[in-house]
Amino acid sequence: MGMRLELYLDLLSQPCRALYIFARRNNIPFEFKQVELMKGQHRTEEFRKVNALMKVPALRDGSFTLAESIAILLYLVRKFKTPDHWYPSDLQKRARVDEYLSWQHVNIRGKGSKLFLTKVLLPMLTGQPLSPEKLEAVTEELNVVLKQFEEKFLQDKPFIAGSEISLADLVALVELMQPVGAGYDLFEERPKLAAWYRRVEEAVGKQLFQEAHEGILNAKNLTADKIAPELLEHFKHQLLKQASQN
Repeated sequence: MGMRLELYLDLLSQPCRALYIFARRNNIPFEFKQVELMKGQHRTEEFRKVNALMKVPALRDGSFTLAESIAILLYLVRKFKTPDHWYPSDLQKRARVDEYLSWQHVNIRGKGSKLFLTKVLLPMLTGQPLSPEKLEAVTEELNVVLKQFEEKFLQDKPFIAGSEISLADLVALVELMQPVGAGYDLFEERPKLAAWYRRVEEAVGKQLFQEAHEGILNAKNLTADKIAPELLEHFKHQLLKQASQN
């Protein structure tokens, strides 16, 4: 059997949840190595040996290590020959999945993360309440990409690549749960998006989906004392820099 595949994850992170759900849903045997971001465990010497970029997720398979969630998902697809619908062999369906995965980084991921950081972490780190103008601005940025997501990627299809779930849907939905964790229910006034959400949740298994999201949906209760002090400084610096750029 050899060494077990190891996945280094923190389920507060969207890409980590995508990997966790994908591996569990496809019965891929792996050892769950928890790396707690809030405790700064991704900055340890030990973890650097797995991923010199000091980011989760990361994979170790024997002596082989891999960073970047999309690369890891595709590695698992190929190594474990998962059902075709996840990353279709059909040229154009696969291109649809690739198209979404290429677009999402700075759009859905970028704006969803920004809303989460601005609404949950920034007030906690600075001790200052968030200005309504600032919240409105980051919410509007997210709304713009959500509209693009519905009109360009989802259209009137059950899933992004057609009639079955693919990696694109899984990667999309875990990202959208980040603003939900910050208290912005973006599905509420978007019936098409809400129906897609239910289909994706159904396809991966409701229990598994909810288990993976337990932490992030309680993120509103996060307090500064749960965060490693040197990380607080790092976060504060990053966030204030980001805030001043907008």
